[in-house]
Amino acid sequence: MAEHEIHEDHGHSVAAWTAVGILLLGTAIMSWAVVVTSVALFVVGAIVCIVGVVVGKLLGMAGYGAKDVPPVTSDNKKTSGVS
Repeated sequence: MAEHEIHEDHGHSVAAWTAVGILLLGTAIMSWAVVVTSVALFVVGAIVCIVGVVVGKLLGMAGYGAKDVPPVTSDNKKTSGVS
């Protein structure tokens, strides 16, 4: 049977969620701009996406990012209960 990696954290943090939320808003604006054929609105959506990346990075540097997870050793290795 294949070994499964143990992931303690998948980036569930304020910084990650904020960045993703802003990026989703930016892509929604850009998508709407394609539908209504507005170059100006598309540029606004692209700027919102850039702001999302910057905000996510700044929040991560401010301490709202994912925390370091200690490496898994044989002592604290989790199993699924299936042998």
